[in-house]
Amino acid sequence: MTGTLALLGGGPFTANDDLDRRLIASAGATEVVVLPTADAFEHPSRAIDSARVWGERLGVAIDGRLVLRRADANDLQHVHAVEHARMVYLVGDSPLHLRSVLKNTAMFEALESVIANGGVVAAVGASAACLCDPMTDPRGGAFTLGLDFVSGLALLTEAETWSPERIHRSLKLARGFAVGVMPTGSALLHANAAWERVGSVEVHGDLVG
Repeated sequence: MTGTLALLGGGPFTANDDLDRRLIASAGATEVVVLPTADAFEHPSRAIDSARVWGERLGVAIDGRLVLRRADANDLQHVHAVEHARMVYLVGDSPLHLRSVLKNTAMFEALESVIANGGVVAAVGASAACLCDPMTDPRGGAFTLGLDFVSGLALLTEAETWSPERIHRSLKLARGFAVGVMPTGSALLHANAAWERVGSVEVHGDLVG
Protein backbone atom coordinates (compact mmCIF):
# COMPACT_ATOMS: atom_id res chain seq x y z
CA MET A 1 0.00 0.00 0.00
CA THR A 2 1.32 3.41 -0.93
CA GLY A 3 -0.04 6.82 -0.17
CA THR A 4 -0.07 10.23 -1.83
CA LEU A 5 2.52 12.95 -2.08
CA ALA A 6 0.83 16.30 -2.68
CA LEU A 7 3.01 19.16 -3.90
CA LEU A 8 0.96 22.37 -3.68
CA GLY A 9 1.80 25.54 -5.56
CA GLY A 10 1.04 27.98 -2.74
CA GLY A 11 -1.61 29.38 -0.43
CA PRO A 12 -1.35 27.20 2.68
CA PHE A 13 -4.73 26.46 4.28
CA THR A 14 -6.56 28.91 2.02
CA ALA A 15 -6.01 28.25 -1.69
CA ASN A 16 -7.86 25.02 -2.47
CA ASP A 17 -10.28 23.62 0.12
CA ASP A 18 -11.70 21.15 -2.40
CA LEU A 19 -8.30 19.56 -2.93
CA ASP A 20 -7.56 19.60 0.80
CA ARG A 21 -10.85 17.80 1.51
CA ARG A 22 -9.99 15.22 -1.12
CA LEU A 23 -6.55 14.60 0.42
CA ILE A 24 -7.99 14.32 3.92
CA ALA A 25 -10.57 11.82 2.71
CA SER A 26 -8.05 9.75 0.78
CA ALA A 27 -5.88 9.50 3.90
CA GLY A 28 -8.81 8.70 6.15
CA ALA A 29 -7.46 11.41 8.45
CA THR A 30 -9.28 12.76 11.47
CA GLU A 31 -6.16 14.67 12.53
CA VAL A 32 -3.44 16.38 10.49
CA VAL A 33 0.11 16.87 11.77
CA VAL A 34 1.40 20.30 10.74
CA LEU A 35 5.13 21.02 10.49
CA PRO A 36 5.89 24.76 10.09
CA THR A 37 9.61 23.97 9.90
CA ALA A 38 10.31 26.27 6.96
CA ASP A 39 8.76 29.16 8.91
CA ALA A 40 11.16 28.75 11.84
CA PHE A 41 12.20 32.41 11.64
CA GLU A 42 8.78 33.78 10.67
CA HIS A 43 6.47 33.11 13.65
CA PRO A 44 5.82 29.39 13.06
CA SER A 45 3.06 29.35 15.68
CA ARG A 46 1.02 31.58 13.38
CA ALA A 47 1.07 28.86 10.73
CA ILE A 48 -0.30 26.42 13.30
CA ASP A 49 -3.03 28.93 14.23
CA SER A 50 -3.97 29.21 10.55
CA ALA A 51 -4.01 25.43 10.32
CA ARG A 52 -6.44 25.22 13.24
CA VAL A 53 -8.86 27.59 11.50
CA TRP A 54 -8.53 25.44 8.38
CA GLY A 55 -9.06 22.29 10.42
CA GLU A 56 -12.25 23.66 11.96
CA ARG A 57 -13.50 24.50 8.48
CA LEU A 58 -12.68 21.07 7.06
CA GLY A 59 -13.53 18.99 10.11
CA VAL A 60 -10.12 17.69 11.21
CA ALA A 61 -8.08 18.17 14.37
CA ILE A 62 -4.61 19.75 14.13
CA ASP A 63 -1.47 18.51 15.83
CA GLY A 64 1.01 21.36 15.37
CA ARG A 65 4.63 20.33 15.90
CA LEU A 66 7.35 22.98 16.28
CA VAL A 67 10.05 20.98 14.54
CA LEU A 68 12.38 23.94 14.01
CA ARG A 69 15.90 22.52 14.55
CA ARG A 70 17.71 19.28 13.77
CA ALA A 71 17.36 18.25 17.41
CA ASP A 72 13.59 18.56 17.02
CA ALA A 73 13.72 16.44 13.86
CA ASN A 74 15.27 13.62 15.90
CA ASP A 75 13.03 14.08 18.93
CA LEU A 76 11.23 10.79 19.49
CA GLN A 77 7.91 12.38 20.46
CA HIS A 78 7.76 14.40 17.24
CA VAL A 79 8.97 11.49 15.15
CA HIS A 80 6.41 9.11 16.67
CA ALA A 81 3.58 11.57 15.99
CA VAL A 82 4.52 11.80 12.32
CA GLU A 83 5.13 8.05 11.90
CA HIS A 84 1.59 7.34 13.06
CA ALA A 85 -0.10 10.20 11.21
CA ARG A 86 -2.50 9.66 8.35
CA MET A 87 -1.71 13.11 6.92
CA VAL A 88 1.20 15.50 7.41
CA TYR A 89 1.30 19.06 6.08
CA LEU A 90 4.59 20.97 5.66
CA VAL A 91 4.40 24.73 5.41
CA GLY A 92 6.80 27.66 5.32
CA ASP A 93 8.86 29.83 3.02
CA SER A 94 12.49 28.96 3.79
CA PRO A 95 13.40 25.82 1.85
CA LEU A 96 17.06 26.14 2.76
CA HIS A 97 16.19 25.93 6.45
CA LEU A 98 13.78 23.05 5.89
CA ARG A 99 16.51 21.15 4.07
CA SER A 100 19.05 21.75 6.82
CA VAL A 101 16.61 20.60 9.53
CA LEU A 102 15.23 17.44 7.88
CA LYS A 103 18.11 16.03 5.83
CA ASN A 104 19.26 12.63 7.13
CA THR A 105 17.03 12.71 10.21
CA ALA A 106 14.52 10.39 11.83
CA MET A 107 11.80 12.87 10.89
CA PHE A 108 12.59 12.50 7.20
CA GLU A 109 12.32 8.73 7.54
CA ALA A 110 9.02 9.19 9.37
CA LEU A 111 7.65 11.20 6.44
CA GLU A 112 8.62 8.39 4.10
CA SER A 113 6.78 5.93 6.35
CA VAL A 114 3.57 7.99 6.09
CA ILE A 115 3.57 7.43 2.32
CA ALA A 116 4.56 3.77 2.71
CA ASN A 117 1.61 3.24 5.06
CA GLY A 118 -0.92 4.75 2.65
CA GLY A 119 -1.13 8.23 4.15
CA VAL A 120 -0.69 11.70 2.67
CA VAL A 121 2.30 14.01 2.85
CA ALA A 122 1.39 17.49 1.62
CA ALA A 123 3.81 20.36 1.23
CA VAL A 124 3.04 23.83 -0.01
CA GLY A 125 5.02 26.51 -1.82
CA ALA A 126 8.70 26.63 -0.95
CA SER A 127 8.31 23.59 1.30
CA ALA A 128 7.05 21.60 -1.68
CA ALA A 129 10.00 22.77 -3.76
CA CYS A 130 12.37 21.59 -1.02
CA LEU A 131 11.04 18.03 -1.10
CA CYS A 132 12.22 17.77 -4.70
CA ASP A 133 15.69 17.26 -6.08
CA PRO A 134 16.77 19.51 -7.65
CA MET A 135 15.37 22.25 -5.41
CA THR A 136 14.75 25.76 -6.67
CA ASP A 137 17.10 28.15 -4.88
CA PRO A 138 14.96 31.07 -3.63
CA ARG A 139 17.94 33.40 -3.83
CA GLY A 140 17.82 33.55 -7.61
CA GLY A 141 15.81 30.82 -9.26
CA ALA A 142 18.71 28.50 -10.06
CA PHE A 143 18.77 24.91 -8.82
CA THR A 144 20.50 23.26 -5.89
CA LEU A 145 20.27 20.04 -3.89
CA GLY A 146 16.89 19.31 -2.34
CA LEU A 147 15.67 16.67 0.08
CA ASP A 148 15.16 14.13 -2.73
CA PHE A 149 11.75 12.96 -1.56
CA VAL A 150 11.09 13.24 -5.31
CA SER A 151 13.90 12.89 -7.84
CA GLY A 152 14.13 14.44 -11.28
CA LEU A 153 11.66 17.24 -10.62
CA ALA A 154 12.05 20.88 -9.63
CA LEU A 155 9.21 23.27 -8.80
CA LEU A 156 8.70 26.97 -9.42
CA THR A 157 5.99 27.59 -6.83
CA GLU A 158 3.74 30.63 -6.42
CA ALA A 159 4.50 31.12 -10.10
CA GLU A 160 2.15 34.08 -10.38
CA THR A 161 4.71 36.09 -8.38
CA TRP A 162 7.52 35.31 -10.86
CA SER A 163 8.22 37.54 -13.83
CA PRO A 164 8.15 35.81 -17.24
CA GLU A 165 11.85 36.62 -17.58
CA ARG A 166 12.72 34.92 -14.30
CA ILE A 167 10.72 31.81 -15.22
CA HIS A 168 12.43 31.73 -18.62
CA ARG A 169 15.89 31.98 -17.02
CA SER A 170 15.14 29.15 -14.61
CA LEU A 171 13.80 26.91 -17.35
CA LYS A 172 16.93 27.49 -19.41
CA LEU A 173 19.03 26.27 -16.48
CA ALA A 174 17.13 22.97 -16.25
CA ARG A 175 19.14 20.07 -17.64
CA GLY A 176 17.96 16.47 -17.44
CA PHE A 177 14.99 16.98 -15.13
CA ALA A 178 11.39 18.17 -15.31
CA VAL A 179 10.26 21.55 -14.00
CA GLY A 180 6.76 22.25 -12.73
CA VAL A 181 5.57 25.86 -12.97
CA MET A 182 2.88 26.03 -10.30
CA PRO A 183 0.68 28.95 -9.34
CA THR A 184 -1.10 29.19 -6.00
CA GLY A 185 -3.99 26.75 -5.80
CA SER A 186 -2.46 24.23 -8.21
CA ALA A 187 -0.86 20.91 -7.31
CA LEU A 188 1.02 17.87 -8.49
CA LEU A 189 -0.12 14.64 -6.86
CA HIS A 190 1.88 11.42 -6.93
CA ALA A 191 0.18 8.14 -6.07
CA ASN A 192 0.38 4.60 -7.39
CA ALA A 193 3.47 5.43 -9.46
CA ALA A 194 1.58 8.07 -11.45
CA TRP A 195 1.32 11.85 -11.48
CA GLU A 196 -1.85 13.94 -11.58
CA ARG A 197 -2.00 17.65 -12.31
CA VAL A 198 -4.51 19.81 -10.44
CA GLY A 199 -5.19 23.30 -11.73
CA SER A 200 -2.96 25.38 -13.97
CA VAL A 201 0.29 23.44 -13.69
CA GLU A 202 2.78 23.64 -16.56
CA VAL A 203 5.31 20.81 -16.64
CA HIS A 204 8.40 21.23 -18.78
CA GLY A 205 10.06 17.87 -19.40
CA ASP A 206 8.95 14.36 -18.54
CA LEU A 207 7.59 13.42 -15.14
CA VAL A 208 8.93 10.06 -13.97
CA GLY A 209 6.50 7.84 -12.10
